[in-house]
Amino acid sequence: MKMQAEREMAAAWFRELRDRIVAAFEALEDQGPGDQPAGRFELRETRRAEGGGGGLMSVMREGRVFEKVGVNWSAVHGELSDAARKSMAARGVPGIDSDPRFWASGISLVAHMRNPHAPAVHMNTRMFWTPGAWWFGGGTDLNPCLEITEDTAHFHDTLRAACAPHGVDYYDRFKAWADEYFYIPHRGRARGVGGIFYDDLNSGDWQADFAFTKAVGEAFLPAFLPLAERRMSQPWTDADREAQLIHRGLYAEYNLVYDRGTKFGLATGHDADAVLMSLPPMAKWV
Repeated sequence: MKMQAEREMAAAWFRELRDRIVAAFEALEDQGPGDQPAGRFELRETRRAEGGGGGLMSVMREGRVFEKVGVNWSAVHGELSDAARKSMAARGVPGIDSDPRFWASGISLVAHMRNPHAPAVHMNTRMFWTPGAWWFGGGTDLNPCLEITEDTAHFHDTLRAACAPHGVDYYDRFKAWADEYFYIPHRGRARGVGGIFYDDLNSGDWQADFAFTKAVGEAFLPAFLPLAERRMSQPWTDADREAQLIHRGLYAEYNLVYDRGTKFGLATGHDADAVLMSLPPMAKWV
């Protein structure tokens, strides 16, 4: 089960989505408040320390709208560690005990906003392949430090509409999965207001599962950009900034302790700076 054409198709689409999001974010920077220069992404190539492949790390810092945002793309391959193979075997991935080869490609995005009223956001979509199996995963979730009900509703309504053509239960299933996955046990709370999350998606129809994954990626900008545009010029106080920094501490705790993508990236030798791009530029703990 080589699936070479499918892998190339998926990697190319993830790369194209990355390019469109970068362009949209830079256009938003041009419209942002303030007299400072509009932010621009700094781009560098990344390589795996072991195995093959790499990607593009794109990070914008200290912009008018974004305090820090990363939009990364990767396509990597090699052999899984014993720990990763055991984990996948426990999830029921066939053949992983006898053949450790893997291939993975995807896009990963995290945005930390300058204005405390503008919500932080995460999105990723990916395809994973082993000689015995393939699957898609990903999702997006909203992380406001100061929740605004209408923003939460818009985000979820957009995701619900994106899911509907692909499965009558997809939104409800994947929203519940996000609520469970993006939960911080040691804090007893979610890290944000949720979204959707899915993994190990293999219905047996590669085209259908890829179409759904593309729909998730396509829904991201309509779900998030209106919120950023609406909030980027809203007045804020020192107390709002304090709340933002403390909330970012929660985000950092989750990504360092629980996030599956962070663990996988570091365990498979991918560029550590690219893996840890998700961390906020500044955070605070009480």
